[in-house]
Amino acid sequence: MADNKKKALRKTIREVKKRYSIQEKISKSETILKKIEQLDVFLQSKIVMVYWSMPDEVHTHDFILKWYNKKTIILPVVKDDELELRVFTGIENMSVGKAFNIGEPTGKPYTDIQSIDLILVPGVAFDHQNNRLGRGKAYYDKLLKSVNASKVGICFDFQIVDSVPVDEHDIKMDRVISD
Repeated sequence: MADNKKKALRKTIREVKKRYSIQEKISKSETILKKIEQLDVFLQSKIVMVYWSMPDEVHTHDFILKWYNKKTIILPVVKDDELELRVFTGIENMSVGKAFNIGEPTGKPYTDIQSIDLILVPGVAFDHQNNRLGRGKAYYDKLLKSVNASKVGICFDFQIVDSVPVDEHDIKMDRVISD
């Protein structure tokens, strides 16, 4: 039952996202990421996991480029049905990933996941109880269940809904930040 609700919610959010131009999404993203930069958990973090955004997600490219010389920035790479983590060392050390056709850092896997202080988590939708709906592959849920890092969902305001359908494997965020 939850699967049908998840599928319907993904479709609804996808339709709403289409109403916003890339420039509007980038502007909304700047507001969100300014809020992140003011959080104590961000200011105190040395190792931050982010994601290299797809066009329909909160735009993280400028944020990553701004911070990677000041903090260790970890980005996920899709490997089969898991996320492999790698350190972002500059745009010149990125290649286009097969899974989602987005930039992924080259280099060795980052395996000390317990050292990560903060993870900025994308999602299709979030609710006021900090539940998250992802794209349906459970990549993040598999990773998040085994880390102690603070988990902050980031999304556009229209991605916050009254209730996200959840299963037992879905991982709650510590907080959700939107514009």
